[in-house]
Amino acid sequence: MVELRLNAGNVRNSNVHKVGIIALGSHLENHGPALPIDTDAKIASYIAFKAALESGAKFLGVIYPAHEIKEINHGIHVSLDNLTKEIIRVLRSAKEYLGITSVVIVNGHGGNLPIVASLYEIEEQTGLLITLNSKIIESEGPHGGSGELSMGKVLGILDEDEVENQTDLSQYGEVGLSMFTEARLNDPNIEEGAIDIQENGVYVDEVYGNELLKLAINSVLLDVEKQLDSHYGY
Repeated sequence: MVELRLNAGNVRNSNVHKVGIIALGSHLENHGPALPIDTDAKIASYIAFKAALESGAKFLGVIYPAHEIKEINHGIHVSLDNLTKEIIRVLRSAKEYLGITSVVIVNGHGGNLPIVASLYEIEEQTGLLITLNSKIIESEGPHGGSGELSMGKVLGILDEDEVENQTDLSQYGEVGLSMFTEARLNDPNIEEGAIDIQENGVYVDEVYGNELLKLAINSVLLDVEKQLDSHYGY
């Protein structure tokens, strides 16, 4: 077998090759007229890829399906059980072919948050240490709102001609999740985001978008360091 040069390139610690970073977003859901239906997947993939470049960890790509709570219907999603099975399948493959021992999952879609209840099962079934990083969801604000619009501007996926129509909630009620009454009643955070969109509208700020992305990338880098420390005392 060929002996790999694990210290080659800009790698601070060769053990980082045993850490994988994978994106988890949503490819098939509406985000208003100014953003594409795979916004969450593209944002999560960008964060995961940049964190892999900066840390030297393995970039594992993106999980295809996504989950959503039953009160929200703005796209095509799968059950939590099916998402869990797909994550296990993909990570088993990564472990077999790349020899990783831990993974940071970069989650860019709020509907995936219930997967936290399945993390123990995923670890048991894959033999991997798993960290779920949802920093971007915690930071970006309402669905299809100023945070996502601003990041979309940075990534080049924003249709700026449609920003003025983003808050036409009679037509694009998924923005701020404003049309989903039951979800708003059940979750104070969703209600707060919907009211914010209704009262304040949206804006695009490229500086803000860059700040959000950098905050999320740094959070993933910290998780990589924690995994290295946990396994190897890095």
